[in-house]
Amino acid sequence: MVHTFQALGVNIAVDVNSGAVHVLDEVTYHLLEKVTPPMGEHCPEDIKAALSQYDPAALEEAWQELRGLAAEGLLFEEDDYIDREKAASMQQSALVKALCLHVSHDCNLRCKYCFASTGDFGTGHRMTMDVETAKKAIDFVIEKSGPRRNIEVDFFGGEPLMAMETVKETVAYARSIEKEKGKCFRFTITTNGVLLSDENIEYINREMSNAVLSIDGRKEVNDDLRPTVNGKGSYDVIVPKFKKLIEGRGTKDYYLRGTFTRFHKDFAEDVKALAAIGRNISVEPVVGKEDDPYALQESDLPELEAEYERLAEYLKDHPETNFFHFNVDLAQGPCVIKRLRGCGAGCEYVAITPEGDIYPCHQFVGNEEYKLGNIYDGTFDMELSGKFAGLNIYTREECGNCWARFYCSGGCSASNLLVNGDIKHPHHVGCVLERKRLECAIALRAIAAGMAD
Repeated sequence: MVHTFQALGVNIAVDVNSGAVHVLDEVTYHLLEKVTPPMGEHCPEDIKAALSQYDPAALEEAWQELRGLAAEGLLFEEDDYIDREKAASMQQSALVKALCLHVSHDCNLRCKYCFASTGDFGTGHRMTMDVETAKKAIDFVIEKSGPRRNIEVDFFGGEPLMAMETVKETVAYARSIEKEKGKCFRFTITTNGVLLSDENIEYINREMSNAVLSIDGRKEVNDDLRPTVNGKGSYDVIVPKFKKLIEGRGTKDYYLRGTFTRFHKDFAEDVKALAAIGRNISVEPVVGKEDDPYALQESDLPELEAEYERLAEYLKDHPETNFFHFNVDLAQGPCVIKRLRGCGAGCEYVAITPEGDIYPCHQFVGNEEYKLGNIYDGTFDMELSGKFAGLNIYTREECGNCWARFYCSGGCSASNLLVNGDIKHPHHVGCVLERKRLECAIALRAIAAGMAD
C-alpha cells in the first residue's frame, strides 16, 4: 500500500508497510499514481501515453527511480503483520503500566463541552479521593505491573488541585517504596490552573515530569467555553499562572492543551495565541454524539481540513512552536505493539476513581458496563481487559486498508463507543481529521529534514 498526497507545496508518497516516506518531483509523483506492482524493466507504453505531457525520457528515468526504491524495500512492501493469527495472538492482557488517578471528581470550572459532566462524571455527587484510596491505587499498579520497572501516574479530575494534599501524599508514598519494589514512578498532572499558587507551581515543577495546562486558546474562545462556576471567564485568572509555571519548568515537559468545537473552527488562531504563552501546544477536536451541539459534524470536515493546512503553513515558518498533533517520527516511530494496538486503555492503562473503581480510561468512568473492578474488593475483570488487549488495527475492520493505521493504531476506544456505540468501530469524522493531521505532519517533517530541497 502506497499513499500519495500533496501538502505545503510538496509531493509525498508514504509506503505504508515499510514506513518509508518519499518526496518526489512532479514527474515521479504522477507516475507513481499510475503504477501497480510488480514493475517491469521499463515504463510501459500505456502509462507513457497516459502521461503524455511529460518527456518519455523523464518518465523512464522516474520509472527506474521507483524500481530502485522497490528493490530496496522502500516501496510496495508487503504487510509483515497481515496474518490474522498474529493479530489474534495479541489478545492477551498486558501488564498495567500507567494510572489515571482521579483524585478529584469536582471542578471549579463549568466547561461547556466537558466529557466529565463538569467534574462529577455524571454521578450527581462531587468528591475528592482520600489518601488511603490513593495509596491502594499505587499498591494496585505495583502489583499489576509485574516485572515492569517504569510506571506512570497522571493526577486527573475534575480538577486535581482541589485535592492537592492527596496528590502530595501519593507522590511521597510512591517515592518511599519505589526502590524497595524495584519501580520508578513518573508523575503528570492535568490542571485548569485556577488554584495554581506559588507553592503549587513550585511543587509541580519539582515533582511532575509533565504538566498539562488546560486552556482553549484566545481569550474570547477560552472564556466562552471554559467559564468559572459563577459564569465569568477564566482566561485572565489562569494565563499569568501558566506563564509563571512554564518559566520555572526548565527542561521538563508541559503542554498547553485546548479543545476546539464546531463553534470555533478557526483553531489555527488559537494555536497562534497559545504560542505567546508557551511553545508546547496541543489543540484537539472535541468528540461528542451527533446531537451534541458542540460535536464536529461531517459537514464541518472541508473547513477543518483546510484549517489544518493553514496551521501547517504557519508552523512551517515557526518551527519554535511545538504542536503535539504534528509530531511524527519518520525514522523510528513507536514500538510494534504500540503501532498495532495504540494507547493500551483497559489493559496497560487504567483509570481509578475516588471510590476505588477501575475503568479502562478516564473517558469510560461512570459507564458501569465497562467497569473493570475495584481496588478495595480486589476485583479486576480479566475477560473485559482481554477484550481491550485484543483491539488492534487488524481486529478493527475499518483500519485494515487505511494508510494511516500504523500511525493512528485504530483510534480512541472511548470516542468510538461514544459516537458509534462500539469500541471496535472508529468514527468517521475522527478518522478523516487524523489522516489530515498526519499528512500535514509528514510534510512538515519532510521539509524540516531537507527532503523537499
